Amino acid sequence: MAGAACTLHLRLLLPPCVQTDSPSNLYYSSSSSIPFVLSINRTNCPRPNSRSGHLCCSKGSLARLAPLEAVLFDVDGTLCDSDLLHYYAFREMLQEIGYNGGTPITEEFYSENISGTHDEDAALFLFPDDRERGLKFVEDKEAMFRKLAKDQLKPLNGLDKVIKWVEDRSLKRAAVTNAPRPNAELMISKLGLSDFFDAVIIGSECEHGKPHPDPYLKGLEALKASKDHTFIFEDSVSGIKAGVAAGMLVIGITNWNAEHLLMEAKPTFLIKDYDDPKLWAALDELDKAGAR
Repeated sequence: MAGAACTLHLRLLLPPCVQTDSPSNLYYSSSSSIPFVLSINRTNCPRPNSRSGHLCCSKGSLARLAPLEAVLFDVDGTLCDSDLLHYYAFREMLQEIGYNGGTPITEEFYSENISGTHDEDAALFLFPDDRERGLKFVEDKEAMFRKLAKDQLKPLNGLDKVIKWVEDRSLKRAAVTNAPRPNAELMISKLGLSDFFDAVIIGSECEHGKPHPDPYLKGLEALKASKDHTFIFEDSVSGIKAGVAAGMLVIGITNWNAEHLLMEAKPTFLIKDYDDPKLWAALDELDKAGAR
């Protein structure tokens, strides 16, 4: 009826730390699209925060993982700046065989269709009508990548700091990657991290590779860690999707892939690299939550 006041009562899903006394405490009034919370019980929250109310309610917060047990790392593009080497190998080898009419593939093409995928998926994408040719091509491409990586592989900015942060807290850690094992072991060795990881999980050695959650679930199993007390560093869309599907918080790294593509995979938040102030603010918040 025109002019009549109207109140629509809604039951909303809230974080565990926010408990309402009754569903009617949350409503939208006819004069505003903003939800009002009349009465909430924050007794389960770890600590008040002046901006967001509570740490565990903050967007991008890791505080609910306290006490932290483990950290899982992707390898390519996450530990090291390797995507440029992969892109170069794909571009040169595809151009040599006349792929796409001999026109070199672009960085965008690589990022949207190849980066972070399992080798067999890349083979099927590039050669949908000739699986054997595709598999031989990616095998040769990986060999070319390893030649390049031996001399040109560099750690991502700030990697040494986050490695020390993990070691200082005696956290469990695993590398979880879609890279072939020879690639993964080469990169980890070149970065001086062979003794750092408790486990190295390879996508092709799981029932399904990323973006399926299997590799990250296998990582948790290997470490005997809980998904509720573990987070992931990832740089690819398929990797972020895998981590989210495994039920874990994922920090996305915008080292190579476009930010808008990574955000579609629903990471907890994005960082440029391990020097990003956003990361250290979140880790400091997590430390404080674990100390209570």
